[in-house]
Amino acid sequence: MGTAFITGAGIRVGSAVARALARAGYDLALHANRSMDALASLADELRAQGRRVTLHAADLSQPDAVDALAASVREAWPALDVVVHNAGLYERVDFADISREQYRTMLAVNLDAPFFLTQALLPALRAGRDPLVVHVGDIAGERPESHFAHYSVSKAGLLMLTRALAVELAPHVRVNAVSPGVAAFPESFDAAAREEVLRHIPMGREGSVEDVARTIVFLAREAPYVTGQVIAVDGGRSARL
Repeated sequence: MGTAFITGAGIRVGSAVARALARAGYDLALHANRSMDALASLADELRAQGRRVTLHAADLSQPDAVDALAASVREAWPALDVVVHNAGLYERVDFADISREQYRTMLAVNLDAPFFLTQALLPALRAGRDPLVVHVGDIAGERPESHFAHYSVSKAGLLMLTRALAVELAPHVRVNAVSPGVAAFPESFDAAAREEVLRHIPMGREGSVEDVARTIVFLAREAPYVTGQVIAVDGGRSARL
């Protein structure tokens, strides 16, 4: 079917996307930073299904590591059909307490890395068949909540990058974003925090990482005329905020 590169593929949304694309017939380049053990187990699972898989480790907050990652992926996969920028940082900090280091690191991982990885991988994308770039955004990129200012800014930038690249890289490369609401609660959320969030979701429940993964497979397989779009996968939460 093709080849796909996924950042942050070891756990949560990233691993679900890898499994979904593997089921759809894609061979995979998978990236992780702190989840390499989980990534290795995932690779064994997907290879047992007949998929070719390469693993790539990198700290996306470091520009040199981003460049080395892109070079490693291009060497292994001269042509790419799908690139999914899923890796991201998420932290709750009062605006008054956000340090310059926290701000820079947040933007480096959530915005700079997708920007420069796509730039470096352009030759491989242009060699692909109907290539697609997908940014995993967040509804907070358009509808912010308190205590996540630097996170919301990074995701807002990612959504604009989606639209900017959709215009500039057309007609050959499509670029879209998928913005989850609650695909999987952060481990730090207690029962009361989860209940408060669920009150604002019209569908009355959290989503799943598979909901996000299925949307990305739809964009890759079934939507060749869709580019520059941001698809909310949030149970209607963004319509109500």
